[in-house]
Amino acid sequence: MKIPSRYIENAVEQMSSLPGIGRRTALRMVLQLMNRSEEEIRAFSEAFVEMKKNVKKCSCCGNVSDLETCSICLNEKRDHTLICVVEDIRDVLAIEATESYSGVYHVLGGIISPMDGIGPSDLNIPNLLERVRSSSVSEIVFALSPTMEGDTTNFFLFKKLKEFNVPISTISRGVAVGAELQYADEVTLSRSLINRHPFEL
Repeated sequence: MKIPSRYIENAVEQMSSLPGIGRRTALRMVLQLMNRSEEEIRAFSEAFVEMKKNVKKCSCCGNVSDLETCSICLNEKRDHTLICVVEDIRDVLAIEATESYSGVYHVLGGIISPMDGIGPSDLNIPNLLERVRSSSVSEIVFALSPTMEGDTTNFFLFKKLKEFNVPISTISRGVAVGAELQYADEVTLSRSLINRHPFEL
């Protein structure tokens, strides 16, 4: 479609660069934004600039945080001996929504995927090993998506963690094989966590 303004065209290009946003949807969004006041547009854009500038990764678990340490790691009511290993922040949010998990997390920042050029060295694995080595851990729960990449990552982590003699479990397959954890409904995800079982090769 031919857009009669290079400024609108540039805005559409930026908006459609987001995952799941096609050019038609991007154009609708841009045209809607055009109807807002300059102050509203400034506030809209500044929110993203401030987010990029101020959001950090938790120095302990890798979760997103406004501080050096995230609110979950700082919460003394959580069971800090129970660590749930997840792919990214979306999985933390999904599990937290179930209100059935009281431990802490470790965010890998991805999963091993040779097709995408992601190897173990690209993930937050050394920090996990250091956490297990230097603190008291009663159980590690693998809560990665039940895909080939997720299973590959589970296998790699299991081999690395085996020497610590810490019980390792994985969420039950209430989450369908091949599905992504973040898209599981809260009841299914909650039951998968509660019914987790020892990880086996």
